[in-house]
Amino acid sequence: MDRIIAIANQKGGVGKTTTAINLSACLAEKGKKVLAIDMDPQGNMTSGLGVDKDQVEYTVYDLIIGEKGIDDVICRDVLDHLDVLPTNINLSAAEIELIGIENKEYIIRNEVHKIKDQYDFIIIDCPPSLNMLTINAMTTANTVLVPIQCEHHALEGLSQLIHTIELVKERLNPELKLEGVVFTMYDARTNLSLQVVENVKDNLHQSIYKTIIPRNIRLAEAPSYGMPINLYDSRSTGAESYRLLAEEVIQK
Repeated sequence: MDRIIAIANQKGGVGKTTTAINLSACLAEKGKKVLAIDMDPQGNMTSGLGVDKDQVEYTVYDLIIGEKGIDDVICRDVLDHLDVLPTNINLSAAEIELIGIENKEYIIRNEVHKIKDQYDFIIIDCPPSLNMLTINAMTTANTVLVPIQCEHHALEGLSQLIHTIELVKERLNPELKLEGVVFTMYDARTNLSLQVVENVKDNLHQSIYKTIIPRNIRLAEAPSYGMPINLYDSRSTGAESYRLLAEEVIQK
């Protein structure tokens, strides 16, 4: 059973990387073998899991330009049961490097297929845009998980993302499905958060995860210490929420 989940939303600041980091870590904490792949040139998933993105020898960029194979690039045992395929700012040049390359949509998939049987879950953090890096993530994945922030314009851009997923499914990866939507940055003190959740449930005929990720100061602090929330503050509401989400993902 290898499940490959791309975490995507072209809208920035919705808790996408936070979800990628902490879902990966909580799945690993539950004894699942996890590979976290950072496809966002900002490299925040890489550093949020404790890998120094500026000191790593090879990154996803070396994979994309064909300089290295996936076994050369993986950082093994970053945490118990968790390996990382790291990234840094070099990846932002990949779009240009890919011009004129044949089958450029499948570069990551072809590499990941060599090692996917070693893992229970592969979690891919996509960049906050619908570019060739995101397409590579979606041709590799079986499903796409979409984090949505509990605020007024939550649904904006979502239809575009769903359209992209449909296009990729139609033309490049017939197996691709929408894993579901997870609400992030929920503020129990405001009616707005509740309204947004209700609104999305009414308008979106997609599967929505029961677990809702709260706004939580410890969640915001954890990445600057290079730790996922379950290690940074194991008893925080953020850690509990991501453990519940990991449990839901496993049960699916």
